[in-house]
Amino acid sequence: MLSCCSVSMLLFALGFLLVILQPSAGQFPRVCANVQSLLSKECCPPWEGDGSPCGELSSRGSCQNILLSQAPLGPQFPFSGVDDREDWPSVFYNRTCRCEGNFMGFNCGECKFGFSGLNCTERQVKTRRNIFQLTASEKNKFLAYLNLAKNIPSQDYVIATGTYAQMNNGSNPMFRDINVYDLFVWMHYYASRDTLLGGSNVWRDIDFAHEAPGFLPWHRVFLLMWERQIQRITGDENFTIPYWDWRDAEDCEVCNDEYMGGRHPTNPNLLSPASIFSSWQVICTRSEEYNSQQALCSATGEGPIRRNPGNNDKSRTPRLPSSADVEFCLSLTQYESGPMDKMANYSFRNTLEGFADPQTAISNPAQSGLHNALHIYMNGSMSQVQGSANDPIFVLHHAFVDSIFERWLRRHRPMLEVYPAANAPIGHNRENYMVPFIPLYRNGEFFKPSRELGYDYEYLQEPALQSFQDFLTPYLQEARQIWAWLVGAAVFGGIVTAVLTGLVRACRKKKGGTSSEIQPLLVESEDYNNISYQSNF
Repeated sequence: MLSCCSVSMLLFALGFLLVILQPSAGQFPRVCANVQSLLSKECCPPWEGDGSPCGELSSRGSCQNILLSQAPLGPQFPFSGVDDREDWPSVFYNRTCRCEGNFMGFNCGECKFGFSGLNCTERQVKTRRNIFQLTASEKNKFLAYLNLAKNIPSQDYVIATGTYAQMNNGSNPMFRDINVYDLFVWMHYYASRDTLLGGSNVWRDIDFAHEAPGFLPWHRVFLLMWERQIQRITGDENFTIPYWDWRDAEDCEVCNDEYMGGRHPTNPNLLSPASIFSSWQVICTRSEEYNSQQALCSATGEGPIRRNPGNNDKSRTPRLPSSADVEFCLSLTQYESGPMDKMANYSFRNTLEGFADPQTAISNPAQSGLHNALHIYMNGSMSQVQGSANDPIFVLHHAFVDSIFERWLRRHRPMLEVYPAANAPIGHNRENYMVPFIPLYRNGEFFKPSRELGYDYEYLQEPALQSFQDFLTPYLQEARQIWAWLVGAAVFGGIVTAVLTGLVRACRKKKGGTSSEIQPLLVESEDYNNISYQSNF
């Protein structure tokens, strides 16, 4: 168990690092949350390295107009111009930093995921590990990092407490500070909140992070940003998010005071007072209240974390997911299908998300499988979509969900074109920017293997084959680009070979036979024509 004394000492030591470390995450950059930036619709802050916007003097990036996707959307959202998240982030900004090479960040001051070094030229791959494989000190450090994030204000980012219209179209900024952990809770809320239509009217069938193709890429970015944020505020550049492998679990194995908090002795809906998480306050859980007031979550405390694992509605979620459920899901060859929402059949994404049956892949929103099953099973703060990230089990759970996504990518090796380019629900097309991240990320940019993004999973690593795979990967990527040429060359080569073979045979007939020392150009056998060559580029 992590004692209060050890927590206090760790918090003091880690908090001291904030004097020299500047955290970075996503949402509204503090330097752009002002009248001038909102009215000019420009967010191109200077990079501290040379003082120029986007580090332009150092060739890190430049201030550019945002290029929005023009691809048609699905029919799920029948409105236009009523939600600040439409064509993100153009309601707030239409000019941002476009970074070059391996640079990234709202001012191009960081390295892309998977790169490090002064000029972001050093590739790196870090390993996410099973939480039960961590040593006691590693596990205690992880818990301390979580608690630190909950108690440290974000230096670079603020959250919006009003819509753009409520800000008088930018002339009256409405932003406030927030701690690092709650910044991510708020972003998850903001991406999944209902659309406010005025009066008491709302539109609920909208979600920029769930129920559509972007579910897996969105949460992949969310975890990468969260991971980097912890690395920055602690100075621990080797930190990675642990995962909880919940396959075939009989109960919540992490729900004890040694890990993520046990059950309260007198109130089964609360956490044990021996857990550091029992003092946490949740935010953004009162969606009906916000809707009735036509307001956004202001990130004020709304009570303790609630969790009562296993005492959920068994008719909806009778058990935790099994290994067989996961294996069936991985066997599905289509990433997305049909309407590309929670009614999609035979969709890997919809089955993993939990809206389709994990044994048939047929949509059944009345039941909750795989990802959704864990949320419902927790029977508390984690079971309500908009506020689910309040429970720190959220990151353990989604890290394992991301690992299943990674297994599917490695097994099926889809090309980028497999991710839908058009007709997905609003915000989920391949070229759409993800809400509400700044710097900007497109959905399609994270539809690729995790090692290209700088991380791997302990249980997915294949040490004996990894070096060969790393060697082969660039050649396979090149082959994908010249596939049509390769096919044409093979056909042409076959024709040339056939012609040459015919000429050789004709010459043999003219010479009246072949010496026993002369070998045929091609070996002829009964099985020759049955040989097939397959390529899985």
